[in-house]
Formats: sequence, structure tokens, C-alpha cells
Amino acid sequence: MASREHLPASGPEAPPTSSLPFGRVPVKLSVREHLNVTSTTTPEPAPTQGPLIDRYGRIHDDLRISVTDRCNLRCVYCMPLEGMSFLPHGDLLSFDEIAAVAEVARDLGVRSIRLTGGEPLMRAGLVDLVARLKGLGFEDLAMTTNAMTLASHARALVDAGLTRVNVSCDSLRAERFSSIRRRGDLAVVLHAMDVAEEVGLAPLKVNVVLLRGENDDEIEDFATFARDTGRVVRFIEFMPLDAQGSWDRAQLVPGREVFERVHARWPLEPLSREGDVAPAERFRFLDGRGEIGLISSVTQPFCGTCNRLRLTADGDLRNCLFSDDERPVRDALRRHDLDEVARLLRQAVWDKYPGHAINDPSFLSPARSMSMIGG
Repeated sequence: MASREHLPASGPEAPPTSSLPFGRVPVKLSVREHLNVTSTTTPEPAPTQGPLIDRYGRIHDDLRISVTDRCNLRCVYCMPLEGMSFLPHGDLLSFDEIAAVAEVARDLGVRSIRLTGGEPLMRAGLVDLVARLKGLGFEDLAMTTNAMTLASHARALVDAGLTRVNVSCDSLRAERFSSIRRRGDLAVVLHAMDVAEEVGLAPLKVNVVLLRGENDDEIEDFATFARDTGRVVRFIEFMPLDAQGSWDRAQLVPGREVFERVHARWPLEPLSREGDVAPAERFRFLDGRGEIGLISSVTQPFCGTCNRLRLTADGDLRNCLFSDDERPVRDALRRHDLDEVARLLRQAVWDKYPGHAINDPSFLSPARSMSMIGG
């Protein structure tokens, strides 16, 4: 893996006031500054006390848990239509093992859990896992889903303790939705959003991966969708995490462009505040009709405030979505050595690089794709 020793540049300054509508003060999209630090190459053991902290002062209290690498869709920015190989069932962490890692993480200060995949609802018995995690006392228990089977599970998930869902939806046009997803039906996803809200999974967030020349002409349509439904639409830059390895910067639609296009039609004001650690920068419509979010991982990285740690479906800890650094915990779990699990959690966080270096010429895409890592 290429070196992650230096943070990428924070991006260009905001456009001059004259380029924005109504003479409003320009909004700087990268409101969360990176820490001004330099990495060390000297091996150093992690602290044995206190929260999960890295050597740059970032405290990690958010754990993303992938429960499967399988998915019932084949989105063009994630998986090839054919030829994907998946983990044998015996390589997956059991629910007992996932709950054990989560309990250790809770004791080390993790307060938020997000279940991911692949598609998490493809894992049989997921409702039971949600109930077990809820019983551990996490403040926030969420899930990211493509919503193809969400409607039939939503009530049981809420009863088990799920508090929020993010639904992936990359087009509001049925034919295009099917083209990008290569499986699935837009009507099923829209119905699932309604059901999720009816059972209390609100405010619902809608994740839109923008692809230049594919769906970027729907930016204003999705903004209208946010205004009409009250759902928080989050525009996500295309990231180098596709299984095909065909990521091309030319396909990327920068968050700044999204902001300018939406702001030109419906003036926006920032909701994100200094110190926010969420990946999305939030903006509210000035007339009060909802909000949008921008996840600009490539053009406006937010590494300096990252508080996330990931557990893959086969039991590897990853401290960065874009890194190949992994620490396996499955063997320790199967030896029932929870002290070793705690040590690995601490060391994974302590060894985190200051930034992902996507904008550095030496950057290499991770060997695992998004579906194999879990978002």
C-alpha cells in the first residue's frame, strides 16, 4: 500500500461572492480543518487506558460492522455484473462473535454502531443481531441498505432496536435506476422508504452516488425530492472502491458543484458546525424545506475529524476505508481472548494514518472493494 503519511490539500477556496446567487456570502465546503500533524514511522504500542484514540488526537466512537459481503444488486460503481466471489459462510463472523467485538468496543468508548454490507439484509437473522446489539446499550444503532427487502423487515428491525436507516438510491427514474443498479426496481425502494418512515425510522437519509454523464442531471431532481419529502438526500462522490478497478476521476462530480447547482435554485445555509465528525456536510434550505448533505471524500477530505473504525464480515479491523491495513480478530474471538480483541482495537486506531491520500500521486486503491469492506 502506498504511504499515507501526508494529508492531501484541503481543496480550492470558495468561489467569489459574485459567482453565487443573490450576492450571498460564499460557503466554504470544507468547514472541518485537518489536523496539522506529521506521521511517525517509529513503531509504538497503543495506549492501554482511556478511549480509542489515535496518535493525532482523534477519538473513535463509531464502529461500522459489515455482516456480509453479498448483495442482491450489482451497482456499476461497486460490483461487476458477473464473476464476483464471496466469502464462505464459515469465514463470516457469527452473531456471537460480532456481539463480542461490539461489547469490547463499547467498553472502550464506542457509542454508535452502523450495520453494513454488501447488503446487510441478506444476512439471515439480522433482526436477532440488532436486538443483541441494542441490549449492549449503544446510543445509536443504524443500518445502510439498498432497501430491496427493507419493507418486509422494517417493523421487526424497529422493534429490535434499530434507530435509523440510510437508503441507497441513485436515480429517481425507473429505467436509469435499473441501469445503474443492474438489478432491482425503483418502485420497491420508494415504497420501502415510505414503510421505514411509517414505523419510525425517520428522518430517513437517502444516499446518492453521483456519476458524471450517468445521473448528474438529477441533482436538482433529488434536491426537489428532499424538499418534497423531508428526507435528507446525501450526494456522495464516486470513490475508488469499485471491484472492477475502473474508477476514473473524470466520472466524479465534486461536492462543490452540487452545492453551487442546488444553491443557485434554492439558497442554502450550512448546518455543519466546527467539530462535527459526521462524514456529510449538511446544508439547510433557507426557506425551511429540508436539507441536503455532501460527502466529498475525494475533493474535500474530512480525515482530520474521522472517528470511524470498521469490522469486515470475516473479522478484520480496518482503520480507514481507503487503506489496506487490517488486523484480524477472528482467531482471537474463536479463542475467546477478548483482551486480545481489545488490544487489536486499540492498536488499529493508534496506527491510523492522518489521511487517506487519494489526491497523492502514490495512492493505490484498496485491494478490497466497498462491498467486501462494508461502508
